[in-house]
Amino acid sequence: QVQLVESGGGLVQPGGSLRLSCAASGIIFSLYGMGWYRQAPGKQRELVATITRDGSTNYADSVKGRFTISRDDAKNTVYLQMNSLKPEDTAVYYCNADRQLGPTLKFWGQGTQVTVSS
Repeated sequence: QVQLVESGGGLVQPGGSLRLSCAASGIIFSLYGMGWYRQAPGKQRELVATITRDGSTNYADSVKGRFTISRDDAKNTVYLQMNSLKPEDTAVYYCNADRQLGPTLKFWGQGTQVTVSS
């Protein structure tokens, strides 16, 4: 059974920081690219950041220079360090696993709420 479990969300003031974690189980983690997406109320889900099997990263323009995605294959975990948070970063953040070797398989976590407000 595949599980992606996000944690680390919460309420933070503008300018603050949070680190999200996504622990994966039931997959061979090293075969997957990992990503973070977010969905704000009334908006479509959008890409925040991705990291490939070999560690190459990609970011949405809106978070470049503020967010950092990383992975620890020994812990089957992907992280999203979020700094200089803005109210417009408020959303539910979802972890995604996208298999990059072999058959196409994609999985999603249940999401974690991030609220940036004073």
